Amino acid sequence: MPLGHIMRLDLEKIALEYIVPCLHEVGFCYLDNFLGEVVGDCVLERVKQLHCTGALRDGQLAGPRAGVSKRHLRGDQITWIGGNEEGCEAISFLLSLIDRLVLYCGSRLGKYYVKERSKLHGGILRIFPEGKSFIADVEPIFDRLLFFWSDRRNPHEVQPSYATRYAMTVWYFDAEERAEAKKKFRNLTRKTESALTED
Repeated sequence: MPLGHIMRLDLEKIALEYIVPCLHEVGFCYLDNFLGEVVGDCVLERVKQLHCTGALRDGQLAGPRAGVSKRHLRGDQITWIGGNEEGCEAISFLLSLIDRLVLYCGSRLGKYYVKERSKLHGGILRIFPEGKSFIADVEPIFDRLLFFWSDRRNPHEVQPSYATRYAMTVWYFDAEERAEAKKKFRNLTRKTESALTED
């Protein structure tokens, strides 16, 4: 049975006994062979189809970056997938599993209230955990699920890729921090538009 591997996973146990402690102790964790080969292949094939049909677009930088080469800073291609799109059933299934893991982590992640998530892009990851004496190079291994604090606690960067690689990235946001970031972005956008109309 192709889903047997996943159906045997105790997501609550994984969240409480592995993800939460790892996030508290080192700021990141990953789970290899999370989906299993059959389901993982279904997700990979759909992402390859998105790539081949031109659905992936160059990643963008937030805010104005006049005179800066975006391809130099961000060489990935992305598309936004919510999981409801036609043909994205395997991606939807993956997202539902990740959602459940995050919900099981719940209030055990400290003062953070995770409210929303978003979408899809590719790359290999180097993490510089704050206050630690090591760098974490997370290999882009097929069917690996990675959790980490994507803020000041873990400065990180996407390393160059020398072959076609695909990764699904799902961000969950603290509700208060997300609202503040949206407010800052709106204010920055207004200032930029105002400056352009004055010229």
